[in-house]
Amino acid sequence: MASNKWVREELILAVNLYCQIPFGTVHARNPKIIELAKILGRTPSAVSWKLANLASLDPILKKRSIAGASHHSNLDAKVWEEFNSNWDLAIFESEKILAEKTGQSLEQLANIETFDLSTFGKEREAIVKVRINQNFFRKSVLAAYSFKCCITGLGTPELLNASHIIPWAKDVENRVNPRNGLCLNAIHDRAFDRGLLTITTDFKVKISNFIKNNKTDPALQDFLFRYDGVEIKMPTRFFPNVAFLEYHNKNVFKHIECEMSV
Repeated sequence: MASNKWVREELILAVNLYCQIPFGTVHARNPKIIELAKILGRTPSAVSWKLANLASLDPILKKRSIAGASHHSNLDAKVWEEFNSNWDLAIFESEKILAEKTGQSLEQLANIETFDLSTFGKEREAIVKVRINQNFFRKSVLAAYSFKCCITGLGTPELLNASHIIPWAKDVENRVNPRNGLCLNAIHDRAFDRGLLTITTDFKVKISNFIKNNKTDPALQDFLFRYDGVEIKMPTRFFPNVAFLEYHNKNVFKHIECEMSV
């Protein structure tokens, strides 16, 4: 059994799990909490309580007057900051620790098919790291929005994407930062990516005049126009960063009429 005092590796796995399950499911009956408890040699109650401790460090929950459990430790705060200051590094480290503790390879842990990973050494590890971190980004963003599209409320995971606010290629440091993500259904994800819609800094949907001037496709009314000006459904954690939304508004969103590119 583990000692009562949590060590850094355990806390890294706790933060990893905290990010990937909806806030309302932090309880001892959650199968994922039970699974982590077995890995750590702790009780599900101890793990759920630790995740509640971590919630007290979450600034978004504080804004919503949700305090979480009290008495988090200095080490809790330190590990929490490790994630928030370098998501890319912390996520990969947490997955490596989890793979080691469960006796799996990173590829097995992340369900990565190995037949297309013909490279070896550092190049292979770099590819695996990207895929693992992308997988974490998707899980954390969808969990933050309780697996529902923030525009339509659609709740079918197979039709949902974790959409980057600042595109993947434009900001290396925030590629896997959950606050650079929105949970969108596949159609609105594509529209967001192509600049046909954006989310304003007061968290409302804005449809580009470029597409609004298209009167020949009646389906656009149902899929896009009806949501113009509607406030998005906010996540339980990882609120979209306003600076990231400003970037999308200014650099991705189509502000003027222009010729459609297919």
